[in-house]
Formats: sequence, structure tokens, C-alpha cells
Amino acid sequence: MGSMAKDASPSSDDSHTTEQPAVKASGIPMLRAEDFERALVLDTVRVTEQAAIAASREAGKGDEDLVDSAGTDAMRRVLNELEIDGEIVIGEGERDDAPMLYIGERVGRAGSHAWPVDIAVDPVEGTGITARMVNNAVAVIAIAEKGGLFQAPDMYMEKLIVPPPAAGKVDLRWPVAANLASIAQALDREVHDLTVVILDRPRHEELLREVRAAGPRVKLIGDGDVIAALSAAIRGTNVHAVMGTGGAPEGVIAAAAMKCLGGEIQGRFVPRNDKERERLEAMGASADRVYKTDDLAPGNHIVFSATGITDGELLRGVKFFRGGARTHTVTMGHFSRVVRFSDAIHLLDRDARVSIQI
Repeated sequence: MGSMAKDASPSSDDSHTTEQPAVKASGIPMLRAEDFERALVLDTVRVTEQAAIAASREAGKGDEDLVDSAGTDAMRRVLNELEIDGEIVIGEGERDDAPMLYIGERVGRAGSHAWPVDIAVDPVEGTGITARMVNNAVAVIAIAEKGGLFQAPDMYMEKLIVPPPAAGKVDLRWPVAANLASIAQALDREVHDLTVVILDRPRHEELLREVRAAGPRVKLIGDGDVIAALSAAIRGTNVHAVMGTGGAPEGVIAAAAMKCLGGEIQGRFVPRNDKERERLEAMGASADRVYKTDDLAPGNHIVFSATGITDGELLRGVKFFRGGARTHTVTMGHFSRVVRFSDAIHLLDRDARVSIQI
């Protein structure tokens, strides 16, 4: 296997001498945040790479369950090989509905030297688009210290996601036009130069009218608001904001990425009935509150990884060759402030030979 990585965002000088935050892991002395990242960042890459490869094997066959099962099984297998004592806090659903990676499931090798962590996963973000071989399907994971990720219920969340220059300069409670004007000003653009990503759903008809009336271009997507969030926060994708209502669990995963990238997500839970409202209140959350990045991803020690399953604007999909596969991954850590794009060759057949081209 070979891997070529490129750092894509500013990082702190390794020579600095300021005291760094510490993490307490079971059986391990207090360690610096950079040690947490060094221990786990490559592991997160391996987790998403293997999930993406497995899911991509089933891409284009029209079977969403087959895609999801393949990605989930691979991700769980790799997680159970890691030196972690992990708990799934955002996963495939409740235990009764999800046989693997359900909320509350313990993963990892545990043991006295394992890192105690909370984990948010989406083995296949975009099962439908993977089954149809459509762009922008990814495998994603976020890992944080215990309590570092909000345990959001599986319900809708209204979201506003913006890149780093616009962080702190928008408010989900403002009119759409006001937020767009603020984003444009932060990016030194005109509003009509912006591109806003919105999930293509009937519930967004009014939002679409408001956004289009304000002047920006709109990119409608079928699935994948986590990869859309990444695209908004990383320059060069020509995506400048994400708006609309999607899954709350995906909002937490997006928040972990925004915490690492310096972008911002604001979210407000949207319970559809009294049962969901009661469940939300039982968790100590409120439908009247706007949750920000630090509310959804409060941890100081966060690592995030996403690997492309199908091709997209940010990540290339898995490419197979005789005896192996090639993957494209973005990974990041909150402390290091480094974003790495990794292009990896996986020789799945021990006897495989490949000429690597860059």
C-alpha cells in the first residue's frame, strides 16, 4: 500500500512551546492533544477507507440495503481492531433497528491502554446515490473524547453552515436574505456570486424561493449534507453555504468537521410530532434553541475523516484495478488545524502489482 498526503490548511508551528491541552485515557497518563490525534488520526482514515471500498463494491447495483450493509460491516470490523474503548453516540439508529453500529454500541479492543472515546459514524452517507452510482457519496467518522459529541436524537434539524470567514457573522434566526448578505460581505463577494447547497426536498419550497429571490445560485442535492458542509468550509469547491432541514445526527458529524476547519454550523431541532418533542425534552434539548458548533461538538480533542465512495467535487470515489483499489480521503484534527488529503493505493491481493501514477 502507498499513500500520498497533502496538507491543505494552516497548521500550528510544531516548535511552539505553549502548554497544550491534555487528555485522560484509561490506564494512560495525561497526554497532550497532539498525542490524541497522532494515536487516532491514521486509524480514522483506515476506518473510512475500508468502509468506502466495501460500499463501492456494491455501487450501481440499485440495492441500498446491500450498500449500507457492506459499508457498515467493514467500518465496524475495523473499529473493533483499534486500541479504543469507544461508544457509538451517532450511528445507524437505535439498537432494535440497527444490528451494527447502533447508538450505545461499544467498539474497539478496550483494555487498559485503550482511549475512551465517543464516536459518530455514517458508514455510507448517501446509500441511495451509491446504489445509483451518483456523485458525492462518502464514508465518514468523527471521534472525540468522552462527552465531546452531542448525542442528537434521530430527527430533523434546520441547519445553516458557512465557511470560516463567515463564522460568527450569521444567525439562523435572521431572514435568509440577511444571512446571505453577511456571508457575501465576509467572503468579499456579491450575493449573486454565492452558491448555496440545499437538499432537494418538497419541504424546502419556501426556502428555495427566498434564496433565489436574494440572488445567489442554488445547487440542489439528493443526499449528503455532511460532504456539502465540508465543501462549504474548504476553499475551491465553489460552495459558500448550506441551508435547509436535514438529519440531526448528520448535523453533529458536520459540527465535528466545522470544529476542525473553523467553519460554523447552526442548528435547530425540528420535531415532527409530540413524541419527538417529548424525546427531545427528555434528552435535555429544546426545539426553541439554536445550537452552534461548540454545542454540537463541544470536545477539545476531535479527529474527523471522510473517504469518497463515488466521485464528487471534493473527493474522488473508489477506483478498482486488478488486485486492489485507490481511495481519496480528507482527514483533520481540531488541535493540529491540519487538513490532509490522502490518495492511497490498497493492494488487496497479496500478489497484485500496480504501477502508481500521480
